Amino acid sequence: MPVPETITKAFLQVISWDSQGDTCRPDGDKVEVQFNPETLKMAYSNQISGEDNNGGSAIQFTSKGTTKLSFDLWFDVSAKQPDNEAVDDVRKLTQKVIKFMETDVTGSGEDAKYTPPGCRFQWGSFLFEGVMDSISENLEFFSAQGKPLRASMSISLSNQAVEVKFSQTNAEAASQPGVGTQAQQQAEAGDSVQAMNSREGCSPENWQPRAQAQGIEDPLRMQEGSLLPSSIR
Repeated sequence: MPVPETITKAFLQVISWDSQGDTCRPDGDKVEVQFNPETLKMAYSNQISGEDNNGGSAIQFTSKGTTKLSFDLWFDVSAKQPDNEAVDDVRKLTQKVIKFMETDVTGSGEDAKYTPPGCRFQWGSFLFEGVMDSISENLEFFSAQGKPLRASMSISLSNQAVEVKFSQTNAEAASQPGVGTQAQQQAEAGDSVQAMNSREGCSPENWQPRAQAQGIEDPLRMQEGSLLPSSIR
């Protein structure tokens, strides 16, 4: 009998940023979606100066462009759950996504600063990193006890840059002509993930979570020529 094709699931993951605003490492467990989105919508914009541009002068932009990603997710407690976990309220599933909206508060009073976590959305070769702007949640199909059993979520993420990333996991994919790729760092003879991590300026202690996120079995002895997705954007 033919072996059923494995379906790659999209996932969300909290990420940390270094002092230059570049992704340095994953900082949390992956939250795998229950059902992959039907579509991903990308929007690109530039901030145009409010001043009049007389005489046919070039349009002036006041800041970096912005990229926005939006998509819908669906949740259903009647569908098979990971590890066959029994769930009687769909909000136990959607709460895992809502946590990406929780901000870290520093300071107090008028000096308080609210910082949302970095968020990575990845589905196969599609990779988007930014912050979660908004979530709209619809609760549907209530049980006799008044518990919602199904839900849909409209999610929006943004990044202060105009860019598209594609995550590639091997040299063959990265070498295909016409295919956009995430930056890759190539291992040298006797290299380790720790050494490759240091060359990119990330904190030394970040190499272990990074190796784990990439599924590298022996991070202390990288095969010469193997590729590691760069943390620098």
